[in-house]
Amino acid sequence: QVQLVESGGGLVQAGGSLRLSCAASGRFFRTYAMGWFRQAPGREREFVAAISLSGSRTHYPDSMKGRFTISKDNDKNTLYLQMNSLTPGDTAVYYCAARTSSFSTTYYFSTYEYDYWGRGTQVTVST
Repeated sequence: QVQLVESGGGLVQAGGSLRLSCAASGRFFRTYAMGWFRQAPGREREFVAAISLSGSRTHYPDSMKGRFTISKDNDKNTLYLQMNSLTPGDTAVYYCAARTSSFSTTYYFSTYEYDYWGRGTQVTVST
């Protein structure tokens, strides 16, 4: 069992940046493929970014390519999401997720593919 704790959310003006962090407990962080998702009020949870367990491969939906960057520090047991050029449409609760993986270069981008979830951190982008 792994526990995930997100941090770094807050209020930012449109055009600004935030870096989210997700700290993981346990000794097996290197074996986890991970991802970020978000959920706005009244909407389904949406895929934001994914990274393979080695950190060598990443994936984003088209709407976030070039603005968001996911990274994984296996020495610090921490996942990051750098978000730039934020818009009010990015306002949501952001969740990190993890799953064990046997493949060093495989990423996952569906909610049902993940076993562990954090409680989320609120990101609010004002106009």
